Amino acid sequence: MKNILLTGCGCILLALGFIGIFLPIWPTTPFVLAAVGCLASTPKLQSRVMRIPFVHEYIRSYRDHQGISRRTVAVSLCFLWGMLLLSMIAARNAWVTVGLMVVGAAVTAHILWVAKPRG
Repeated sequence: MKNILLTGCGCILLALGFIGIFLPIWPTTPFVLAAVGCLASTPKLQSRVMRIPFVHEYIRSYRDHQGISRRTVAVSLCFLWGMLLLSMIAARNAWVTVGLMVVGAAVTAHILWVAKPRG
């Protein structure tokens, strides 16, 4: 029963992590790390998930304290600001624009902080 619950939670967390690919302000890393942790109860499934390049990069970078690759940072920031700009244009409201810029600046700072290798 415990394995079933952990596997279910792992799959849900992994899905939430993948949502972060498309939603700029949605955290990806914590969901992916938690998902792989939950899936440790089923080694076969965990190894299959670890073969997904996206997941493997997150886990390897976290485990080895490598930070995030420059390519991933560039893609993340371009996608983040692209989506925020589209949202600002669609909203046509000064307060929404200011709010989105503040969120964008905070997420950008977070991405740049996480990108640094830790030693």
